[in-house]
Amino acid sequence: MSGKPTEQPGAGQHEDTIHNERTVRREDTTSTAHASEQRLAPGAVLDHGRYRLLAKVGSDSRCNAQLWRAKDGVLGRDVSLTIIVGDSTDTTQTSDARRTLERAMHASTFNHVGVARVLDVVSSAPGDPDGVLGIVIAEWTHGSDLTELISDGPLAPGTAARLLQPLAAAVEAAHHAGLVLGIDHPQRVRVTGDGEIRMAFPGPMPDAGSGEDVRGLGAVLYLLLTGRWALSGSPEGVSSAPAGPDGTVVSPRTLRPAIPLELSTVAVRALGSPESNGTTGGVRTGAAVLRVLEQYAQQDAGEAVMHSAPAGVEARGDDVWQREDPKPDPGRRRKLIYGVGAVAVVTLFVVSWLAAMLIGMFVGPEKTSGPNQIVGGETNSDSQQQPSSSSEESSAPPPKPLAVTGSDVFVTEQDRDNRDEVDLLHDGDEGTSWQTDGYNDQLGTGFKSGIGIVLTLENPSQLTEVDVTSPSSGTELEIRAASDDSPELSSAKVIGEGELSDGTTTIPVKTDESTSHVLVWITELSQDDRYSSEIEEIELRGSNGQA
Repeated sequence: MSGKPTEQPGAGQHEDTIHNERTVRREDTTSTAHASEQRLAPGAVLDHGRYRLLAKVGSDSRCNAQLWRAKDGVLGRDVSLTIIVGDSTDTTQTSDARRTLERAMHASTFNHVGVARVLDVVSSAPGDPDGVLGIVIAEWTHGSDLTELISDGPLAPGTAARLLQPLAAAVEAAHHAGLVLGIDHPQRVRVTGDGEIRMAFPGPMPDAGSGEDVRGLGAVLYLLLTGRWALSGSPEGVSSAPAGPDGTVVSPRTLRPAIPLELSTVAVRALGSPESNGTTGGVRTGAAVLRVLEQYAQQDAGEAVMHSAPAGVEARGDDVWQREDPKPDPGRRRKLIYGVGAVAVVTLFVVSWLAAMLIGMFVGPEKTSGPNQIVGGETNSDSQQQPSSSSEESSAPPPKPLAVTGSDVFVTEQDRDNRDEVDLLHDGDEGTSWQTDGYNDQLGTGFKSGIGIVLTLENPSQLTEVDVTSPSSGTELEIRAASDDSPELSSAKVIGEGELSDGTTTIPVKTDESTSHVLVWITELSQDDRYSSEIEEIELRGSNGQA
C-alpha cells in the first residue's frame, strides 16, 4: 500500500465532476425522453384517466421533465402537470424522479402568491404512457410564460422590477421554511394576467439547493432586462447571455446602458451565488434581491403600466407593458392642449347658461297658484290617504334579530375554509372573525366556485334582511334559503344579494316563505395581495311568527 496521501478534489474539480455526471445522465436518457415525448400528446390521459393533456407548455431537458396544461376530469378544472419521464428500469433515473416528487410533496403545504400551490404528487399508474416516472400536479396559472413575455423585446427596468417582486418574496419565504422552489428554468415561470411573475411548475431538481433559487432570480431578472437567458437549458427561441473573456456573463447594463446600475449589479451577483461558490460579493438570499426590486418598482412606477399606448408600448389584455424608456411625444402634447381648450369653451358656455337661468327665476312673472291650488281636490284626496299609508307602515312590526343555533362552512369542492372558527360569525363580538383561505385565483376562475356559511335558525322564520359586518370591501355574496345544514347548491333559492363595504352592510331579502336554514354564499372574494375575505359578524333579521 502506498504511503502517499490521497488528494482531495478542490471545489472547482467537484463542480466539474457533478457537471460531467449530469451530462452523462442526460445523454443516457435522451432516447428514452424522446420516446416518451412522442407518446405524450394532447388528448392522452394520465393517473387512471383523471388528467387529460391539453397543451404542452415547455420542457426542462436538465431533468427530462415535460410541462403541460391539463384538465382534471374529477374536479373539472385546469391544472399544470410537471411530468418526469425516463427509463423505469434505470435505478438512477427512478431515484432522481422519486427525490423530485418527495421535494414537491413537501412544498404542498407552502402557500404564497408567487408560487402555484401543489395539489397532488403521483407516481406512474397503469395505463400511463411508457416512460412516465411521476407527475407533480399544481394550480394552473393563467397568463403567459417568460419566453412569450419578452418575445417582442426586453422590458423597461421599472416594469421588470415590479413583475419580479412576488417571485423574489416567495423564494425568501420558502427558504425560511426550509424549501427549495426550483425556479432556475424560464418555462417553469409564468406571468399572470394581473402582472405578477409566479412559479407555475413546481418540482425542483433532485440535488438543487437554495443557491439555485437565487441564481434563478438573477437569471429571470437578466432575461426581463435583456431578453437573454444566463443559465443552462435555454429554451428554443431564447438566446443565451453573452460571456466575457473570463467566462462570466456580461452585465445587463453592457447590453442596455439605460438599465440602472443597481439592477444590473444584483442580477450578475445573484447569478454568481450558488452555495458551493465562495465568490465574495455574491448575492445569496432572495431578500437581498427583493430590496433592490422594491426600490426600483416604486421609483419607476410611472413608467411601468396603465397609460395610453404610444410607440414602444405593447398591450396585453387590459394591461399596457412599457418596453422602452419613455420619451416625450409632441403629438400627444398638442392633443392635450387642444383638449384643455375645448373643455374651457364648454365650461364657459355652461356657466353663462346657468347665470341666465338664475336671472330669469328672479325677474320673471310670479306664479299665482301652486300645485295644491290647481288640483286642490286631488291633492286633498292624496293628503287624506297619506296618513293612512304611514299608519300602515308604522303598524307593521320591525324586523328583529333571529336566534342562530348552529353554523358550518359550506363548499362544493375541496376542504372547508377555517371550519373550526365559523361559530365566531354569530357570537355577538365584532372583535372576532372568520376568514376564508387565501387564493391565487378569484372564485369561479380557479378550483373553487364559491364558499358559503350555513346558519341554522332556532325557529323557522321569514327573513327580511341580513347584516354583515366585514372589513373586506368588494366581497360579493348571495343569501339563499336552504332546506338543511348540508343543502344542494342548485336547490338553495337565492333570496338576496349584495356587495360588502368596510363596516356593516345590510342586504335586503325578498321572500314570502319561512326557512330554518340560511346559506350565505360568497361568489367573489376581496383582493389584497391574494384573494380572501374576512367576516366579523352575520346577523339575520325577520319574523318567526312567535309572540
